Amino acid sequence: MVRSILLRGFDQDMANRIGEYMKDHGVNFIREFVPIKVEQVEEGTPGILKVTAKSTTGDQIIEGEYNTVLLAIGRDPCTRKIGLDKVGVSINEKTGKIPVNDEEQTNVPYIYAVGDILQDKLELTPVAIQAGRLLVRRLYAGATTKCDYVNVPTTVFTPLEYGACGYSEETAVEKFGEENIEVYHSNFWPLEWTVPSRDNNKCYAKIICNIQDNERVIGFHILGPNAGEVTQGFAAAIKCGLTKEQLDSTVGIHPVCAEVFTTLSVTKRSGENIAVSGC
Repeated sequence: MVRSILLRGFDQDMANRIGEYMKDHGVNFIREFVPIKVEQVEEGTPGILKVTAKSTTGDQIIEGEYNTVLLAIGRDPCTRKIGLDKVGVSINEKTGKIPVNDEEQTNVPYIYAVGDILQDKLELTPVAIQAGRLLVRRLYAGATTKCDYVNVPTTVFTPLEYGACGYSEETAVEKFGEENIEVYHSNFWPLEWTVPSRDNNKCYAKIICNIQDNERVIGFHILGPNAGEVTQGFAAAIKCGLTKEQLDSTVGIHPVCAEVFTTLSVTKRSGENIAVSGC
């Protein structure tokens, strides 16, 4: 069941492609419903559980019987009962998260916060570790480097991996304006999928470029095998100001999935076909 959209906070073009891939491979998404009751119908291994769910957009109620029920409940900051109100630290009353400035400083100058409790920041363990290290160095070692919360590589380990770094397409349009970004994209066919002729137009790559900044790459997205491994390497280049021209002038390694980023030529706004017939 999906409360509203798939992979909230991620690029929705990519999220929907993941959804379609999973649907094609037997996953049934029940959209805009949330479970309100789970009852055991039959004991055993596996047993039978009856799930009652309610629509998030109306009053419709549905029921279904399953062998296994897994609840992805998300995270809830435990900030309301640790005395922050006594020292004057502000928290978001709705979410319990803590607003901070770009140095992880709360509204109380001598109190800092890092990690998943931060408002409008990424909920990723490596980000929390990096932010904590940099904060300590600024406080006690005279350093000045701040945590970069934009160019953060991450991967969603769905059946077809999704790797990303930088802005989603939606956020880029909102921040820079649709007329100021160019999206280059293409399908690609991994070599190991060619012999069994497997899903030849499911893997997908795109970059989002800032036209006003020499087509600097501000968003990197890949859906395919080992997407995390591919994304990790490109993330360093993106932090260094990678541009479309630099990608074009890079010699690709053939035949690997990452090669597609050295040959991207079709823009989304052109509407041209991006299907491929070989690796």
